[in-house]
Amino acid sequence: LTPMGNLESPINLTYIPVDGGRVLVFPGEYSHWLNMRNIMEELVRRNHSVTVLIPDASPSVNYSSRDAAKFNFLVFKLHGTTQEVIRFFMYDFHVSSPLQRFFKVRDWMWRMTDLMVQQCDSMLKNEQLMATLRDAAFDVVLLDPMVMCGDLVADLLGLPLILSLRFSFGGVFERHCGHAPAPPSYVPVTPLPYSDRMTVVERLMNTVTYVGTSVSGEGSVCGTLGNADIWLIRTFWDLDTPRPTPPNFKYVGGLHCKPAKKLPEDMEVYVQSSGDAGVVVVSFGSMVTNLTSERADVIAMALGRIPQKVIWRYSGETPKGLAANIKIYDWIPQNDLLGHPKTRAFVTHGGTNGLYEAVYHGVPVVGVPLFGDQHYNLAHLTRRTASIVIDFNRLTADEMTEALHTVINQPSYRSNMKHLSALHRDQPMTPLNTAVFWVEFVMRHSGAQHLRLASHHLNWFQYHSVDTAAFLLLVTATTTALCWAGVRCFLQRCRRRGGREKND
Repeated sequence: LTPMGNLESPINLTYIPVDGGRVLVFPGEYSHWLNMRNIMEELVRRNHSVTVLIPDASPSVNYSSRDAAKFNFLVFKLHGTTQEVIRFFMYDFHVSSPLQRFFKVRDWMWRMTDLMVQQCDSMLKNEQLMATLRDAAFDVVLLDPMVMCGDLVADLLGLPLILSLRFSFGGVFERHCGHAPAPPSYVPVTPLPYSDRMTVVERLMNTVTYVGTSVSGEGSVCGTLGNADIWLIRTFWDLDTPRPTPPNFKYVGGLHCKPAKKLPEDMEVYVQSSGDAGVVVVSFGSMVTNLTSERADVIAMALGRIPQKVIWRYSGETPKGLAANIKIYDWIPQNDLLGHPKTRAFVTHGGTNGLYEAVYHGVPVVGVPLFGDQHYNLAHLTRRTASIVIDFNRLTADEMTEALHTVINQPSYRSNMKHLSALHRDQPMTPLNTAVFWVEFVMRHSGAQHLRLASHHLNWFQYHSVDTAAFLLLVTATTTALCWAGVRCFLQRCRRRGGREKND
């Protein structure tokens, strides 16, 4: 592990001079990084020092870019990719048999487990790194739970822990680690109820004590994640289903949303050339920038049939017969485009970041979910009649064209999105300010353990009141037995007395 800039130099952390606190961040990749970066930038703006710990093969964090002037980067060596599993879920999952799906997912999970164990070893078994982190005297750890072992680092350093997540599959972390109630009668469960993170942490905590310090957890993933002081949940009740929440769960969905800025000059000219018809923005997220030629051609054919101009973020091979109303970009200022008054619709895969930008700016959506939580996200928006969802692998040009015509020309879709936008904006504090407030709160008070539920200190039989129920059952059984014995004794005496009277 080395500081940003020279992977072969010794560790030598220097910090931007600040009067505020020191935050150690494990940010995640792709949209997770884009979301976390907003919190980090606001912390820096408030004069806090932010140090980011990332692998050198990070596909989305460019630690030699302009971000290097804002944050302190620590880079460790790790190699791996998620592109294979993304392609499987996009193109092969729907045509695979249940058995094929099981074996493919199982194989991927084991390979990811090995990769994550390597990541943990790179951090936790590195004595020089751990000594450097201790000497840095951080005030708090900010962790995306998709990054392995950041919670163990916080535990080893004795630092307060703040989690930032959208949700875990099946709500595993929230229910089991955060003790968030999730009654199945009215709280829907997210799909894919498994987590390879459980396997990784259990493997780690059952094998070795790291760098001479024991982990205080209980030998499972919830032994350390469950100690988190604050959970920053990147959703809100405008998109998600209301549910009971613990006091240390803070909902900050849309924290990255902001008023639109001016577009680049050439893009603004193109948008203005659309006239009254307006523009349609197309993007399938930070992880998917190209498609197969067949799917790209179908989508391009559909977009070429609408009267609107189209701005499409796409890096693959140019589709055949690309219509004159479509312009392709490697990168687009998505938030600024969605906030432009000429934007009529947004074609998206349904990632949380993009959907919240659409909600914030009141733009109706045509959803094309690809994998992960995207089906779940779009289902909530469709239920509010603010989007139309079409299947990526089965969509036709006619189907996509019709969906676009519907969301653009039927006023209900835009009005429903405007209503969601009004709900989202009408909060005491912006989601970003809420998130940063709680980070600073934890730094000011060296934690927020007073907000954690007492259930964290209970055994499973105490949590479910098994001991109380057993005691009450014993009392009830004893009382019933005594009453029955008394009644029986009374009846026997009455029978004997009646027999004597009959004999007399």
